Amino acid sequence: MHQSTLPRRRDVSRAAASVLLYAVGMLARATTLALSSHPGPTLAVTLLSAVLGVAVGMTPLRVFALALAIAAGQLSIGLSNDWIDADRDTAVGRTDKPVAQGLVTVATVRTAAFASLTVSLLVSFALGLAAGTAHLVFIASAWAYNAGLKRTVFSVVPFVVSFGLLPTIVTLALPDPATAAPWAIAVGAVFGVSIHFTNVLPDLVDDARTGIAGLPHRLGRVTAGVVAFVALAVAAVLVVVGARLDTAGGPSAVVAVVGLVASLSIAGWGTVLVVTRPPSRLLFRLVVVASLLIAVQLGLGGTRLVA
Repeated sequence: MHQSTLPRRRDVSRAAASVLLYAVGMLARATTLALSSHPGPTLAVTLLSAVLGVAVGMTPLRVFALALAIAAGQLSIGLSNDWIDADRDTAVGRTDKPVAQGLVTVATVRTAAFASLTVSLLVSFALGLAAGTAHLVFIASAWAYNAGLKRTVFSVVPFVVSFGLLPTIVTLALPDPATAAPWAIAVGAVFGVSIHFTNVLPDLVDDARTGIAGLPHRLGRVTAGVVAFVALAVAAVLVVVGARLDTAGGPSAVVAVVGLVASLSIAGWGTVLVVTRPPSRLLFRLVVVASLLIAVQLGLGGTRLVA
């Protein structure tokens, strides 16, 4: 009996080892794809949409669905960027791009991009025809940037369009769909300028080697950086002025003042960094922090985002 059970145990051990190796391989591939999806911006935009969802009074389930739709859409945008730019990233030796390092194939990233796009649209349209349509325009605008607009003077347009639409995607996803307030749309559009400019600043040299000449490239490092943080300051002021928060006192006024001071401080810090130091990813992170800060400010201040 003892001898007969040894082969069985060995078979079970081999099977378990095979399953473990397969699981490890799947995890490694998933991690590689995640790195190809621009996880930082994806997480930031997802969190921003979720905070806005809470601010407009969505139920937890609807906030989750909204965040899932936005996250999947952002994954498709990031993955399509790495798929379309694979040759360019390889040419400049991008060490932060798995495709350029040969860790994942272009076909795999392309398939994942379309799969993420499908999930995003399914969930978006489940939230309503209007919300789904608005999110479709958001994603199409971003894909257009990846597909070629990034090389033109109009490179900022997809960011203005997409981020200008984000508040409306949130309000259209409510049980009673509504358009976002004009000032909220303006805030999103202005933020789009900051996000685009600070995101590309660290890559100006590599972009020049591969023929990318978007608007920030044409303006130059310092000018584009200053414009980015001036836009951030404008967005902060628009929130306070456009939202018409109570300035006579109370929680809303306090939240408005604190949010404005914090956002303007970030804009000032970013401007100093642009002028005195080489561009880094810190500039983009500052804009992301400011956008989340303003979103939380809207929620705590009791501001109505609906027109």
